Amino acid sequence: MDSPPIDHSVASEIKSAIRTIPDYPKPGIMFRDITTLLGDTRAFRRTIDELVYPYAGAKVDKIAGIEARGFIVGGAMAHQLSAGFVPIRKKGKLPHRVVSIAYALEYGSDEIEIHADALVAGERVVLVDDLIATGGTATAAVELLRRIGAEVVACCFVVDLPDLGGAERLRGMGVEVRSLVAFEGH
Repeated sequence: MDSPPIDHSVASEIKSAIRTIPDYPKPGIMFRDITTLLGDTRAFRRTIDELVYPYAGAKVDKIAGIEARGFIVGGAMAHQLSAGFVPIRKKGKLPHRVVSIAYALEYGSDEIEIHADALVAGERVVLVDDLIATGGTATAAVELLRRIGAEVVACCFVVDLPDLGGAERLRGMGVEVRSLVAFEGH
């Protein structure tokens, strides 16, 4: 079950604060750049408020953020919810004992890691990133969190690219998905 949609005027404000860069990183891709949203005080505040709203007053122990923009959004969410923050990073970036998972990309594979002691089994975690596209990294992150005993309460994103199916993949794993705005296409 997903959280209720956000107010249309708030979604419109958030969406208008996101810059679209055509043909980046390759021709045909419309890159959704949230750095403009992060620099807009009001839009950034409203984004964080909307992301945390469904979980305010609920027991959320940790926010897990996917490198790198998930750290920015996730850190702000953790602060608002009085929760801890857990970074999920690319292979080789964490200095202590890690648990890792490899996952398939369109061409090849990648690996993400979390510190083995980042949470205690049974803790309730919300996973966050700036954008959900195909869902490869997010589904791997959910599997990684579950592997170390987390209860994944939800996955939150500022932007959903629904044509790429990532949010549906997460729902297929039995995870609530909350996205604030959607952009058609790639």
